[in-house]
Parts: sequence; C-alpha cells; structure tokens
Amino acid sequence: MTVRPLRLLGDPVLRTPCDLVTTFDAALEALVTDLLDTVQVPGRAGLAANQIGTSLAAFSYNVEGRLGYVLNPRIVETDGEYDGEEACLSVPGVQARRLRAAYARVEGVDLRQRPVAVEGTGELARCLQHETDHLRGELYIDALTGERRRAAMRLLRSRATIPGPASGGGDRPLV
Repeated sequence: MTVRPLRLLGDPVLRTPCDLVTTFDAALEALVTDLLDTVQVPGRAGLAANQIGTSLAAFSYNVEGRLGYVLNPRIVETDGEYDGEEACLSVPGVQARRLRAAYARVEGVDLRQRPVAVEGTGELARCLQHETDHLRGELYIDALTGERRRAAMRLLRSRATIPGPASGGGDRPLV
C-alpha cells in the first residue's frame, strides 16, 4: 500500500489544469493504485492526481462504500441543488458551505480504456464535482461568495503560512 503525500494550497500543481491521459501503461496503473490507496485513509472522500503531484486527469473516490477511479473524467449531467459543508485535503482546516448540484454523472475511461460512468447524489455528487474541478486547476474555495468566502479567507489568513510542497521546501505564505 502506497499512501502518497498531499500537495497543499500554494503549490502550483494545484492551479495547473491536468493533461488528458494518453498513455495507458504500468506507470498509469501505479498512479491509479496510489490514488486508490491514498483515498482510503480514514476521513477522505476523493483525491485528484494533482493533489499528489501528478498533472494527469485522474481521480479516485471513496464515498458511502463506493471506491473507484476515473481517467479523463468529464461531468456530463447535473441536476438540482445541494448546499452543504465542503472541505479539501489540499486546504486543511478550512471548510465552508458550498452550493453544488444534487446529482452528478461523470464519464471517462478505466485503465483498459473502457468507458466508465459514475453517478450519484448528495456527497458522491459533491465529490465528483469537487475532483473534476481539481483537474481543471480549481479549488472549491474559488467559487465561494459573500460571507462564505470572507469567512474562509479569514481562516486562511489566520494561518499565516502553509507547508511547502511534499517534495521538500520550507513554509510558504498563503497568498
């Protein structure tokens, strides 16, 4: 089992859109294994490849007893509204209410390039949207508005610094 270290807010890999997976080889299989191992740490629901330092369009999920992954995911359908607490492994210690679709369907492929579809409501829908956003270089805090955004930003600023990238480096300023 390989649990990879997480990249945190301030690491440029989190703000860089991920590349589509085009090479389906042993390295990709190892990445998927690491994504699945890393998302199974208690308290985790989803994990995008860029959160572990790899700029490929891949994520894993572990929500309500459903564990899996999607390569080259794209949201193809959403419906309704779901307003609930959201947090991010790459923005530790900050959570905020965020409006998302109540239902989401993601399509992509698996390691054998076979079509994959994952759909869900509630927390699974939130996870699918959250991880797909990561792959575009977006964090959930980016879409917060009004008092929700102000509260999240106050919390971030109160922390003064965040750890540097998992590959080394010292602390960095938050903004």
